[in-house]
Formats: sequence, C-alpha cells, structure tokens
Amino acid sequence: MKKGILFDLDGTLWDSSAECTEAWNEAIRTQTDRPEQFTIDDMHGFMGKTMEVIAALMFPTLPQDEQIRLIKLCTAHEHKYLETHCAALYPNEQAILTELAKDYALGVVSNCQDGYIQLYLRQCGFSELFCDFECAGRTAKSKGQNIRLVMERQGITDCVYVGDTQGDCDAAREAGVPFFHAAYGFGKVDGCDASLSSLADLPAAAERLFAVEGGKE
Repeated sequence: MKKGILFDLDGTLWDSSAECTEAWNEAIRTQTDRPEQFTIDDMHGFMGKTMEVIAALMFPTLPQDEQIRLIKLCTAHEHKYLETHCAALYPNEQAILTELAKDYALGVVSNCQDGYIQLYLRQCGFSELFCDFECAGRTAKSKGQNIRLVMERQGITDCVYVGDTQGDCDAAREAGVPFFHAAYGFGKVDGCDASLSSLADLPAAAERLFAVEGGKE
C-alpha cells in the first residue's frame, strides 16, 4: 500500500490572489482597451475553476474566442509578475509538509494553466517534497481525472485530496478518493471527510483517515 496526499494549489498551499489580481488588472489596463478591473474577492471566486470558465465569468458579453485570448494574455502577464512577486505560503507550511513527506507521497493537482504549479514549486523552497504534479492546462482533463493520473503514475493506492472549494470536493468524488476541506481557503463545501482549520490540522487528520482505511483491508 502506497499512501498519498494530493493538494489543490490556490487557497490550499498558497494565496496568490492579491498578486494575480494586480497582474490581471495591469494586463487589461496596459495591453487592451477593455474597462474591466477585478477585486481580490472576484479572484477568490475565480480560483479553482478552469481557464475557460474563468474567462466566461470575466468577459461574459464577448465571444468565446475573445474571452480565451484575453485570459491567456492575463495569465501570461501573471506568470511574469509572480516571478518577482512571491505569493504567501501558509503558516509553517514547509515544516508540516516535510513531516508528511516521510510517510506519504505528496503531489499537486490543479485546474490551472501549465506553468503555474511550476511557479509555486520554484518559489516555495521545498519542491523536493513533491513527487508529481498535474494540471488541466497540460492534460485538458478534469481535476478528478488528473488526480487519478497522478495516482497511477506514482503507484499510489490510498489517497486523499486536499482542497478548498466545492469543485475540489467534486473532483475528489470523481476520482473516488476521500476529501479534506481546507476551510482556511476560499470556499465552502457540502461535505468532506475532514475539515482543516489550518494546514497544521492535516497530519492528524491524515493519520486518522489512513488508520481507518488500513483497518478495512
């Protein structure tokens, strides 16, 4: 039995909402003639969704191809911005994940564009703790499918997915794995196997879950 913990990124492992909001607004302001400017609360509502869904929320009156062109412009500028403006990690994140990596295979699965998880891994300072990552921007698959993909690649037989939104919860259900709600993040969910008030709650919750799962064998 190989145990794994897979994480959503935004609202779970880091909070880049302020940086992304500034970068997207700057791109729209300086590179288009569009009037839209967004708030951090708007960004919280966008995070966790696919780029196509976010683009439709941002520019609902535009044709889809123009929505996609604009969201690609925003995310390209966001990548450049985040290279020099590091997003906030959660308290004691490195120490917590270092301990977890002793017993579990750790990975990241997000609906983000390709390159975004790599930014987190370059900036967090502890990328070696993660064995794998995947995103919709690379595979064009659903988050649930990408969870299963990482599990298969890494030989993970027992897994939990940690995320902060209903979309994360739905993805875990699609993948057939338990779900822990990062309640310190951006969203609410209609059900979970454990609710985490902080990342520090994760080790004990994982230990309880896998003890129960092991007892079922």
